[in-house]
Amino acid sequence: MALIFPNRSRSFDEARKGVRFTGYDGMFEVRFLVEEAALGSAITQNSSEAAYLNAFDAARSAIQEAASRAYQHRRGNNFTLTAADFR
Repeated sequence: MALIFPNRSRSFDEARKGVRFTGYDGMFEVRFLVEEAALGSAITQNSSEAAYLNAFDAARSAIQEAASRAYQHRRGNNFTLTAADFR
């Protein structure tokens, strides 16, 4: 089965300074974290939660594509997407 993203929800992870979201492979949940550096130059150390979520929303398609590629290379249920995943 292919990885899908039917749920548009995402959340700010203050401890890890990134945004979490979920995809699904059939009935299996796959969790992702997008690191701060992968969200682009609009995010700085002093950025607000809203800035992180807005950056995620602006890049949602590219983020989901990177998540799908990462999942295809290594099936699992927990992934961290870094800036390198977007090159």
